[in-house]
Amino acid sequence: MADQVPAEGRPNPRKVREGLVVSNGMEKTAVVAVTSRKPHPRYNKTVARTSKLYVHDEANDLKVGDRVRVQETRPLSKLKRWRLVEVVERAK
Repeated sequence: MADQVPAEGRPNPRKVREGLVVSNGMEKTAVVAVTSRKPHPRYNKTVARTSKLYVHDEANDLKVGDRVRVQETRPLSKLKRWRLVEVVERAK
């Protein structure tokens, strides 16, 4: 499959993020919350920012609470721009 090109061989590597599945109510799509920590511009306190990514899950086997690794890809739908790379940890 042409979409499975390794990220290392690309001139501009695809982004990879790790996050927690917060919703799996759609067919072949999951919503993953990714938390990034950055210092506040003025006060330098570390602030956690959460962003939601719509992820393509071809096997439709993700459950809420799973920790997953996702990779950037071409637009698959209006909001879906990420695909599942691996499940790091299953929900307990």
